[in-house]
Amino acid sequence: MSTRAAVRWEEQRSFDELGRALDGLTFCVVDLETTGGSPDRGARITEVGAVKVRAGEVLGEFQTLVDPGAAIPPFISVLTGITDRMVRGAPSIESVLPSLLEFAGGAVLVAHNAPFDVGFLRRAAEEQGRPWPAFDVLDTAILARRVLGRGEVANHKLGTLARAFSSPTTPTHRALDDARATVHVLHGLLERVGSLGVDTLEELQTFSTKVTSAQRRKRHLADSVPHAPGVYLFHDSEDRVLYVGTSRDLRRRVRSYFTASESRSRIGEMVRIAARVASVECATPLEAQVRELRLMAAHKPPYNKRSKYPERTTFVKLTDEVWPRLSLVRSVADDAADYFGPFSSRAAAEQCLDALHDTFPVRQCTERLARQPSRTACVLAEMGRCLAPCDGSTDPDTYASVVRRLRDALLNEPQDVVARINARMESLAEDERFEEAATQRDRLATFVRASERHHRLSSLSACSEVVAARREDDGRWAVHVVRHGRLAAAGVIPPGADAVTYVQSVRDAAETVVNTSPRSPVPSASAEETALILRWLECDGVRLVDVRGEWVCPLGRVPAP
Repeated sequence: MSTRAAVRWEEQRSFDELGRALDGLTFCVVDLETTGGSPDRGARITEVGAVKVRAGEVLGEFQTLVDPGAAIPPFISVLTGITDRMVRGAPSIESVLPSLLEFAGGAVLVAHNAPFDVGFLRRAAEEQGRPWPAFDVLDTAILARRVLGRGEVANHKLGTLARAFSSPTTPTHRALDDARATVHVLHGLLERVGSLGVDTLEELQTFSTKVTSAQRRKRHLADSVPHAPGVYLFHDSEDRVLYVGTSRDLRRRVRSYFTASESRSRIGEMVRIAARVASVECATPLEAQVRELRLMAAHKPPYNKRSKYPERTTFVKLTDEVWPRLSLVRSVADDAADYFGPFSSRAAAEQCLDALHDTFPVRQCTERLARQPSRTACVLAEMGRCLAPCDGSTDPDTYASVVRRLRDALLNEPQDVVARINARMESLAEDERFEEAATQRDRLATFVRASERHHRLSSLSACSEVVAARREDDGRWAVHVVRHGRLAAAGVIPPGADAVTYVQSVRDAAETVVNTSPRSPVPSASAEETALILRWLECDGVRLVDVRGEWVCPLGRVPAP
């Protein structure tokens, strides 16, 4: 696979991909007073307070009473000190909300018990037909529960936290006072997590004390990892690969293992024994996913659960001999036999084999038979489930005719198998032999799924080259060259470049792929890689630049089992 060094996603990466440094962010800390606990029950906003801060400096404050358009319950007036007389003549939320949103701008919205405050503001925007801005939201109550250990504070109420962080402003159930106190709580929490290596908003949002100090001390392993898309590999002290993963921003993802909550105990164990992190930059997400598959197949990392043993796939083989038969094999040999699959498990392959044997009476014995065998027939012949070439019960032409139908069902049209098993299911159901009918149903389902997968994979693998492009989420065009079902090259057309010239340069630099096993449905790649490429090719917006060969799906329409 070839990746052009001049094409780097970091040329146009967004701030989300980079990770936004906390010391450069603007926070808008908001607090509301209301007539009740939920806008769904008719409660309305009575006061808004907000403080805008950056790098510890107050940039501005916003405060106003709001006329709720309804009477304030007495117990609310006792709690907040806000009375009907105070809000009479105050602006309505219809005029306050636009001013508040303009004040907040593109800041990160912060509140103590944020669902309450943000919920009221979102409802007000909805009632006004106003789109709600895509704010990032921080909840200091949730953050305090994650940051402060047991015994440090009695509870996580704003007043308790304000005292714990020595806030000069005491919360009073008035919006601006409470917003000012929340600012001091926010700064205290940021100082605490900053000493633990959390320096971006993304790390803060996923921070958890469940990550041990030993894990946090390893965050330096991410220092050499670039801010770029690709694949990362955790190695142990003996340089064995422990884990392989992909990310659009490698450094940000790798750092998260040392600063964020990781609920998977196996991954926590992996981080504890990791000694080094390597990375491979990739031009496109598809290239990263393909490289991940290949690296997992090559290294078999113990902490990856999927795709570790592609060699354990199973094929159904129709042998090339005088009296052909079906068998299950692990790999495709360089012979004249036909292969169907692959199956991810032997159990699925056995179900498919049973479906074929139920439909076509080919022999099931494993010995090689001479052209004119003279053996004793087995019990399958007595049951009518085998043509019994072993004792001369059939002639070569009759047997060859059945084999041709079998080969056609495997490689072209599966209708014979579907019709046979459907009829068998109906007969069993009429006889109320429902368990046996269910067995036939499962065999049919396995066979139909395998047929569809086999034909989709083999159709793409038969093409010597497919070149396709798609406009990705960042607006640029990703180009992929696929040869015999294997990703041979990937790139992203640079801004201002001539598309035709660039695509040709990617093709010229692509890996040479030779189809050394034409009878295999996946001759040049793993089945997972070819299936992954197929999913991308079938995405909305993909444009075929060139196809060398016939990329079709020849599988006939069959009824769903």
